[in-house]
Amino acid sequence: MAHTIAKMMTAGVRAHWRDYYELCKPRVVALIVFTAMVGMFLATPGMVPLDAFVFGSLGIALSAASAAAVNHVVDQKVDAVMARTRGRPLPTGHLHRGYALAFAFALGVVGMGMLTWLVNPLTAWLTFASLIGYAVIYTLFLKRATPQNIVIGGAAGAAPPVLGWTAVTGSLHPHALLLFLIIFAWTPPHFWALAIAKYKDYAQAEIPMLPVTHGVALTRLHLLLYTVILVLVTLLPFATGMSGWLYLAGALVLGGVFLGYAVALYATGDDRRFAMRTFGYSIVYLMALFAVLFLDHYLPQLGGMLG
Repeated sequence: MAHTIAKMMTAGVRAHWRDYYELCKPRVVALIVFTAMVGMFLATPGMVPLDAFVFGSLGIALSAASAAAVNHVVDQKVDAVMARTRGRPLPTGHLHRGYALAFAFALGVVGMGMLTWLVNPLTAWLTFASLIGYAVIYTLFLKRATPQNIVIGGAAGAAPPVLGWTAVTGSLHPHALLLFLIIFAWTPPHFWALAIAKYKDYAQAEIPMLPVTHGVALTRLHLLLYTVILVLVTLLPFATGMSGWLYLAGALVLGGVFLGYAVALYATGDDRRFAMRTFGYSIVYLMALFAVLFLDHYLPQLGGMLG
């Protein structure tokens, strides 16, 4: 027991700040916070209140980082098997899981406290639900239980724009749910592209991703069909009057490129060439789509002010 405690203390002392930073999955958190911020701006015709913007963004970021750190702890053994993840802080021994859990808990407490006391309780509760959905329901159960893990678990990852919206308004709105639906539809083709490229890793780790359980060919078809669904879903903001012609043009162009990648992957079967390209573009796609939503929301107002 004493040896174990001493080992934990040594690991905690030696751990570099970069190890803790990597636990947070900063690129993922950055995308989460960006979509949450766009949700904030879309929730109001004017400028977002500064306190809601600052504390809402920080609270959501800290909570997302907490869920990411828990994911590292739960997936430590899996990460050690997969080539893509075996260099992470826990599999390499750079950081002990006890310190990682304490770090995750601290981030979660600060983030939830900030959202509860400095933003509003609704945003705090919804953020907590998404944290549990990702860190517990998806990571502990769905990821290892069904090849539809990404489809079902995508609900947790689709929450950020809703959280941003409620941070400003304190209430849910159908337009916020449209933003949720866009990310929910985006998640399967995004992750299946990665799963196709890394399916041998997932097979070795015994994670039942779709290409492992049903083959790469069927996964390519699913990716293509879900991309079609995604493109159709992204038309809803325009169809409901939430967004205008600028958004529609951007959504069609961005969706057309995404669909082109999906068709190329399906038609050629060239995973080496197109799988990671599709995955990489899917990230650019989501950021660009939400950027166009933001521009469509504010440019008409700016034009009116200048005119």
